[in-house]
Amino acid sequence: MSSQPGNTERERLLSTIEHVSGAVEDALGAAAELVLEEVGEVTYVGHGIARVTGLPSVQSEELVRFPRGLMGMAFTLSEDEVGVILLGDGQGLWAGAEVRRTGRVIDVAVGDELLGRVVNALGEPLDGRGPIRTRLRSPIEREVPPIMDREPVQTPLQTGLKAVDALIPIGRGQRELIIGDRQTGKTAVAVDTIINQRDSNVICVYCAIGQRSDDTARVIADLRKHGAMEYTIVVVAPGEDPPGLQYVAPYCATTVAEYFMGRGRDALVVYDDLSKHAKAYREVSLLLRRPPGREAYPGDIFFIHSRLLERATRLRSDLGGGSMTALPVVETEAQNISAYIPTNLISITDGQIYLNPDLFQKGVLPAIDIGESVSRVGGKTQLPAYRAVAGDLRLQYTQFEELEQFARFGTRLDEDTRQKLDRGRRVREALQQPQFEPIPVEEQIAVLLAAARGVLDEIEPEEVPRAGRRIRRAVTEHLPELSERIRKGEGLGDRHLEEMETVARKAVYLETSADASEEGSDGND
Repeated sequence: MSSQPGNTERERLLSTIEHVSGAVEDALGAAAELVLEEVGEVTYVGHGIARVTGLPSVQSEELVRFPRGLMGMAFTLSEDEVGVILLGDGQGLWAGAEVRRTGRVIDVAVGDELLGRVVNALGEPLDGRGPIRTRLRSPIEREVPPIMDREPVQTPLQTGLKAVDALIPIGRGQRELIIGDRQTGKTAVAVDTIINQRDSNVICVYCAIGQRSDDTARVIADLRKHGAMEYTIVVVAPGEDPPGLQYVAPYCATTVAEYFMGRGRDALVVYDDLSKHAKAYREVSLLLRRPPGREAYPGDIFFIHSRLLERATRLRSDLGGGSMTALPVVETEAQNISAYIPTNLISITDGQIYLNPDLFQKGVLPAIDIGESVSRVGGKTQLPAYRAVAGDLRLQYTQFEELEQFARFGTRLDEDTRQKLDRGRRVREALQQPQFEPIPVEEQIAVLLAAARGVLDEIEPEEVPRAGRRIRRAVTEHLPELSERIRKGEGLGDRHLEEMETVARKAVYLETSADASEEGSDGND
């Protein structure tokens, strides 16, 4: 028996009412759920920091949000208040403003999309080329790789500088400090190293901390001019930025480089410079009433640099085999390398490249003091061809420096001593190099071999740079197989060294003969 038409319409209406009422109840129930959120209050603002109350569950280094999009990082935790480092301009912040937890620590965008870009300490673009289109983010503070995850440093990182590659070699995964007074060429050494990585598949990260904006702009322009920005990321926290941004900048740069290391690639990070980073950390620590220690730095100043530089390493092959090399820069005052921050960094790193202001004033560029510089790790990674010439060269140069100081007293010198002084002056000229002109490995070895074996003894010291250029051209033209052997990392026997010396002597002899003939023709005229 079929149901009546009125009953069917009534059932349909009841079903619709039940469906709508159920949807309304679900919506009301969802809206009625309570979300617990901690909202604090700003009690003090000034000089890049803030003190807040009402955030009892906030964690160390957690991001907190202020009005108008200003972010901060919880830094000092106590029962009564929280000290916050402002990560932006705090002029628009006022006492009594609300502050809210975010529940996450500070992180930064990572990925291949950052290559060629200029970003600030929070990973935000500064180059006017639009947003960075990557969804990958990583916290700026990470655990250092355990010892069992690391491998010994085995591969050299060529800087293109004769003085460094031959006498103070650097390996991929090493931490090598660049130290010296201001205006002695520390940044130039780092920039030349970046430029030399063009064909070596090394990703470079340059982190400018507390530098003047025009100086940083000049570095970026030099990198662009020499085609280095294609594989370089620049992280900038200039001196006019709040100290909080200067403090987090090197950690941001390290995280960006770690992304590539974790994917089996080689990365190079330059921190320019960590003395300004230490001053920024001292400033925020004193403002947040942390107890001062030596030179008013807080007691954990060593730890903030050690946990940063310990992240540089080479990973095991089963973990990708990537590496991150660190070149921290530190500024000294009046050549005082025993000051607090320089000695801290010397003890943390695997060696140092010391730039001497006296050499800089004499026009010796790069002004690297070979006697004060050392590499405790890179010598094991140095190409075998360097070892055939570097040992004798370093000994000769060290003896020359000692004899040069002794000769200043006007003492009578025997023939052997005069010969060592003459050769030492030519070795010093051979080690000099203009900026932005990295030299390939085989050409470096040819010039250094000529200097060590006395090929340059017959010419005046001021003629050594020109003779060096002729030797480099001659080796490239006449010894292509030997050059390829050097690039592959194969050793050189006595026969190979004699071949290279012969070619170098011919190049120098032809130049000397040409000069002599020109002088003779001028005299006849």
